[in-house]
Amino acid sequence: MPWVSLLHNPDGIASVYEGSPPDLLGVRLHEVVLHRDGPTLRLRLDLPRFPDRPPRTWTAQGFDTLQVEISLSGVRAVELAGFGTAVTADVRLGADNGVTLDVTSPETRVRAVAATVFVSKLSAYRNGA
Repeated sequence: MPWVSLLHNPDGIASVYEGSPPDLLGVRLHEVVLHRDGPTLRLRLDLPRFPDRPPRTWTAQGFDTLQVEISLSGVRAVELAGFGTAVTADVRLGADNGVTLDVTSPETRVRAVAATVFVSKLSAYRNGA
């Protein structure tokens, strides 16, 4: 099942990628945040592929990286092991008794179970890498 089909609000990400967003494999993971409201777990990550036809404002500013914040709300279980300063990870979302999250990389592992998942922020920037 594509990860976008599990989102409560898939329209923004589906639109910018014209219905074919990339898998969440080899993403740069910037942040994992737990918040008591919800409770909520938020991931901030760079997607592995920039849209083929990004919005004109992104092109005009020379942006080359799409960053997304994915939030899980109604978190019932969470596990975090390790972290680092340059985490490249595979992120998998599934549907099993709500929404499941599994983030894996050589130095980091995040697992969670929640009621719902949604995109809380979508932005672009110039990475220059």
